[in-house]
Amino acid sequence: MTAVKLSTLLKKANKNNYALAGLVVLGWEDALAYTQAADETGIPIILQAGPSCRAHTPVPILGKMFRYLCEQTKVPICCHIDHGYSIQECKEGMDNGFTSVMYDGSRLSLIKNINNTAKIAKLAQSYKVSLEGEVGIVGYHKGKISEGTNLNEAKKFADESGVDAMAISVGNTHLQTIKIAKIDINIIKNIQNVTKIPLVLHGSSGISYQMRKKIATNTNVAKFNIGTELRMIAGNSLRKNINLNPKIFDRLQLVKPTILKIKNQTKKVIKNIGIRNE
Repeated sequence: MTAVKLSTLLKKANKNNYALAGLVVLGWEDALAYTQAADETGIPIILQAGPSCRAHTPVPILGKMFRYLCEQTKVPICCHIDHGYSIQECKEGMDNGFTSVMYDGSRLSLIKNINNTAKIAKLAQSYKVSLEGEVGIVGYHKGKISEGTNLNEAKKFADESGVDAMAISVGNTHLQTIKIAKIDINIIKNIQNVTKIPLVLHGSSGISYQMRKKIATNTNVAKFNIGTELRMIAGNSLRKNINLNPKIFDRLQLVKPTILKIKNQTKKVIKNIGIRNE
């Protein structure tokens, strides 16, 4: 199936009280596992190329790879640039087949964030792709502390930035390896009372399955970004395969069982928050 815009998927999710997974890609193996999981469950997904992925593989290659995988599946898939920190990064994604980009100006002043995001929004409209923005800082485990999203700033950003989706900070943290995030669902509801824009939670690996489900069915959060949870499955599986097969040097033989492990865990993730494609 042809790749679709982020806004197409998220509007439908909000209308029908479910959410989608923004799955963080590092390379071919996990991207393949994610799309196989989507195909086998009938649940749409968002393939995301973040900064570390883009540093490892050129964006023109990623764009072709993502599009190829989309064409092999029976469900809609969005090809998304995650955490673009400049107009140039976002434009590179648009030029290379991505159907959605995320501009992260959350560390700038609110006015600068809005102004930059609005410029990219106009560019995205001309390319007919979606734009995600962020207001309020989502921090990192053992790194920069999160700074929660202010309600008035969220309203101003939603009204003036031109985004199709808005990432917010409500207790979520990047790179959490255990599910200890304390999400303030009341803040989410207060934000959705001042804007109808679909909301996004980055750092969702730290959120419990029960809480993800509750948020997906009871709020306008339509996208959960999930990377660490699946990277842990991949890393642990690969380490086990290497230790059990000390004489195998062909990395493809070592990696193939890991693809299956990632796929099976991905199916659990997307079934928890999503529904089958109609």
